[in-house]
Amino acid sequence: MDGFRFDLAPALARENGQVDKLGGFFNVIRQDPALNRVKLIAEPWDLGAGGYQVGNFPAGWMEWNDRYRDGMRAYWKGDGGRIGEFARRFTGSSDLYGRGGRSPHASINFVTAHDGFTLHDLVSYDRKHNEANHEGNRDGTDNNLSWNCGVEGPTDDPAVRALRERQKRNFLATLLLSQGVPMLLAGDEIGRSQQGNNNAYCQDNELTWLDWSLDEDKNRLLDFARQLLALRRSHPSFRRRDFFQGRPLFGPEIKDIYWLKPDGAEMSESEWNHDYARSLGVYLSGAGLDDVDARGRPVHDSDFLLLFNAASEDLAFTIPAIDGDPWRALIDTASETGSGGAQRFVAGDRFPLKGRSLALCIRPASWSPRRAGASHASLQRHPP
Repeated sequence: MDGFRFDLAPALARENGQVDKLGGFFNVIRQDPALNRVKLIAEPWDLGAGGYQVGNFPAGWMEWNDRYRDGMRAYWKGDGGRIGEFARRFTGSSDLYGRGGRSPHASINFVTAHDGFTLHDLVSYDRKHNEANHEGNRDGTDNNLSWNCGVEGPTDDPAVRALRERQKRNFLATLLLSQGVPMLLAGDEIGRSQQGNNNAYCQDNELTWLDWSLDEDKNRLLDFARQLLALRRSHPSFRRRDFFQGRPLFGPEIKDIYWLKPDGAEMSESEWNHDYARSLGVYLSGAGLDDVDARGRPVHDSDFLLLFNAASEDLAFTIPAIDGDPWRALIDTASETGSGGAQRFVAGDRFPLKGRSLALCIRPASWSPRRAGASHASLQRHPP
């Protein structure tokens, strides 16, 4: 048995009506020689008082992170003032799991689950459509943080359909490139729809079955998901064992992560609070991994540059002045296939970042004694 996912897990830990992190349930599992070695995943909320326990489970437990779900939905929906929340969730939710010796793996990241909208419906409906459940559309949540891209439900409008496909690529790429453990709802990789039903537990029919007859759009989305999974598997930068520190690596100018403005400069603390901000970039240093291989040798990776734009307007994102080889575009969700077309960019170039899209650029593993003393003085320096 690989592990267990506990539904409404706080209910199992209640003693005298209160969730007790030091109670008998957790003690029994911690002391059991079989159970304390397997994966333990909590749905960290129940219906009782004080039942919302996201971030509060003991070390050794992983949790469904609904803060990740809501933060990513709101950001790609285009809501303002979300870039700080986006950044925290993208980097593994250290504010929730960084205490008590927990790692980014404690966060089970998801955008959709068996309850709620599928990914296709998340970008196709502004409101639930649960009439088939025969409860007068009263069942299911109304807080979906969804956006229909301009038309409610199915449409033949090519512009709306293209935008929906782009939004699906945005969500998939964000999920599979985030720190933490990605959870993908079966069928999202082929654009499965429940026709706007966000509470389809009672439907055992075509509404909830997986249809494997794939059209061109579904095949493209499936290929894109495969590309992302292969990328994540190949690069430890997206599977860190520890949280980013924003700290110097080899000198005062080189850090494990930089957050960037569209002009290529580093974000300042005050700029995280701008309500109008919907675009940001992040530089991940391949030399910033606190990990070793099976022989105890330090693990290094390629450098990565991710550019995000949840605004409807296109922008020219300036490539930051960070020493190294040219960047090569791997992913651009504005493309029908999600491919970056292998475009190459150097510091100071402008990346044509389309509205409601993200891009991922890569350059070869770049640590060397020379770079350890390199200057990044052209970046504005601010506290991490």
